[in-house]
Amino acid sequence: MAVKYDHRPELESPVLVASWPGIGNIGIIVVDALRGMLEAEEFAEIEPWGFFHPRRAVISKGVLEHLVFPSSKFYFKKTEPRDVVLFLGEEQPGVGGGTYGEGSKAYRMANLVLDVAEELGCSRVYTSGAAVALTHHTMRPRVWAVPNSPRLISEIRGYDNTALMSGVEGGDGQGNITGLNGLLLGVAKKRGFEAICLMGEIPVYLQGLPLSYPRASRSVLEVLCRSLGIDAPLAQLDESAEEVDRSIDDFYRQIPGEIRTQLDRLKHETYSQPAEPGPITDEEKRRIMADVEMFFTKRGEGI
Repeated sequence: MAVKYDHRPELESPVLVASWPGIGNIGIIVVDALRGMLEAEEFAEIEPWGFFHPRRAVISKGVLEHLVFPSSKFYFKKTEPRDVVLFLGEEQPGVGGGTYGEGSKAYRMANLVLDVAEELGCSRVYTSGAAVALTHHTMRPRVWAVPNSPRLISEIRGYDNTALMSGVEGGDGQGNITGLNGLLLGVAKKRGFEAICLMGEIPVYLQGLPLSYPRASRSVLEVLCRSLGIDAPLAQLDESAEEVDRSIDDFYRQIPGEIRTQLDRLKHETYSQPAEPGPITDEEKRRIMADVEMFFTKRGEGI
């Protein structure tokens, strides 16, 4: 298990932006979109041995050619005002076939990613993922931010459409980030990197669907690009979001009317000043959550 380099780029005070798949694939869409917008160049990858089982065997003329594993690749782009290193992991390494990285494999991968960041002189690390929220899919997703240092709080408070995760209503100042998108934040702190995780909101009733959610990825990318000083076109994400929205609308119409009526009230929620027909109370929010969970339970059981 090591990093295999094609070459080592010489960069000026770069930052690292890394992500793995998660709910709605929000983070990995952000990094992949940024890679395409910047036309970033691949320069290294983490060897899969010891992290993953092969996805398939490629056979040619009756003979095994090679095994295909999930990729874990690094890219770079020299930009103004700073250079950027990107990491895209196709799968999170873990134990027991779970979706999210955990255990010694995940910890080793996080350290390998940061080894590259350290070797290249990265001054900061960004990760990204999903924030499951009681919001509506027609609303602009907010970005929840978690820094690994108190000195980054004032900077984050200057970001548009962004809230500290600890300050989100109903969070009681607490929260957690599942998998490697969160683990990397903690390992970065241990190794002396300043780091920020940016999470795009996804409605609670969409978290169990096998759909990507580029609407939230767009919100995260807006914040990230401002922070990096990069002017990136976002039209491609808008097109993707419109396609996904049509699938979401089809699913939304399948939700029982009484639950949908409650969810529709979320359209009137704002985060500063609730509008008519009035704010949703904490008790109503708990009831909506319970109804949504029951709906998914029955849906999974085929009822």
